[in-house]
Amino acid sequence: MDYLAIIVITFISGVIGTGLGGLVGALLRRESNKIVSLLLSFAGGIMLSVVCFDLMSEPIEMMKSGDLPSYTPLIVVAAVIVGYALVYLLNLVIDKRTNHEVSHIDEAHPQTADDLDELIHSNHLQTHKKQKSNLFVAGLVMMLAIALHNLPEGMVIGASYAATPNLTADLFSGSGFIMAIVIGLHNIPEGMSVSVPLISGGMSKVKAVPLTALSGLPTVLGALIGYALGGINDIMLVLSLGFASGAMLYVVFGELLPESILMWKSKMPALAVFVGVLVGFLLVMF
Repeated sequence: MDYLAIIVITFISGVIGTGLGGLVGALLRRESNKIVSLLLSFAGGIMLSVVCFDLMSEPIEMMKSGDLPSYTPLIVVAAVIVGYALVYLLNLVIDKRTNHEVSHIDEAHPQTADDLDELIHSNHLQTHKKQKSNLFVAGLVMMLAIALHNLPEGMVIGASYAATPNLTADLFSGSGFIMAIVIGLHNIPEGMSVSVPLISGGMSKVKAVPLTALSGLPTVLGALIGYALGGINDIMLVLSLGFASGAMLYVVFGELLPESILMWKSKMPALAVFVGVLVGFLLVMF
């Protein structure tokens, strides 16, 4: 029953969240920079709060109660580094693969995604109207990259639920559920980055949106893996929580915050992060 509940929740977070992004990308592709910037910043603030106040603090509380050895903080730090490094390498591969869709960098193709059209690749349609096949391939590559990227994000949800003492009572209130919500929000821009190149490359919206949603399926697999590993013993739970924390820290500092600030160069993204941290703190504490 626990596994079924996690499957349903992560399906909504991964598949529905990414599919919603695909739908937004298909219908509203312009003038959304500020909204997406605030969404990314707010989600990043909540993620940061959950990682610091819940995921990384849980092993310390277990150590204080005598369930874990005194060197537990070192295990947590090592697991965080591994989680951070793995997601960093995944993103490095993704960046190299997706950059092949354009063979040059100029004013129309800057290296930094400081505009929603650049982030979701719809600007390529304006410059390369005759190269629809390239856009289509770019969309497929992005879809596979996002699918691979969603696996460790799903593990974050699973590991968070594995640390929940009473899963039945805290299914919709614990850190696992909070992570499922913020990862679902984070998946919306990712879904846009998949559907827009597919549609610009010639695929119909009716086909592109469901295909985009399917790229969120690995979130479910990752959640099951994270939950199963965390349930083996206390040490595996610590490793799972540390890995999940590292993965989320990269997502926050390597993706969400840089993208949000580039897309809206003002103080508002920082304010959204601040609000997100406070909201995340309240969600964790209550």
